[in-house]
Amino acid sequence: MYLISGCLLGQNCKYNGGNNACEAVKGFAKMHSFFAVCPETAGGLPVPRPPAERRDGGVFDKDGRDVTYAFVRGSEICLSEALSEAKRRGEEIEGAVLKARSPSCGCGSIYDGTFTGKIVSGNGIFVQMLLSKGIPVYTEDTLRQMDSIGLQCK
Repeated sequence: MYLISGCLLGQNCKYNGGNNACEAVKGFAKMHSFFAVCPETAGGLPVPRPPAERRDGGVFDKDGRDVTYAFVRGSEICLSEALSEAKRRGEEIEGAVLKARSPSCGCGSIYDGTFTGKIVSGNGIFVQMLLSKGIPVYTEDTLRQMDSIGLQCK
């Protein structure tokens, strides 16, 4: 079973009320067992909401509010629910396909916290949690390459 960002599947859970629907991810989901996740909404953040970025070890929205707790709590909830669902299905979590550069789901690169579009090395809160459990993480950007070269977040 794979964890897949709900926004990549077309769920309107993105900060601005929209989604990041990705045909490659939707195609992947048709061929694999999956469980949709959105750590941000699971953590109680509304849709829509101000955009947020990682900075100084936490997550802050564009208005300067510290929303780290919601991101951590939502990540914990998603992981717990995914583990329960995998157990219920009798499956293992094989990996995750998550939204690139997101403060929760970014893998290897994230926005720098200045809301200027600058990208820096780093991982989102949920990705850090998954990697600590040994769960491989991919993004919509690396999905096409994962089978051929095993590209994943480390």
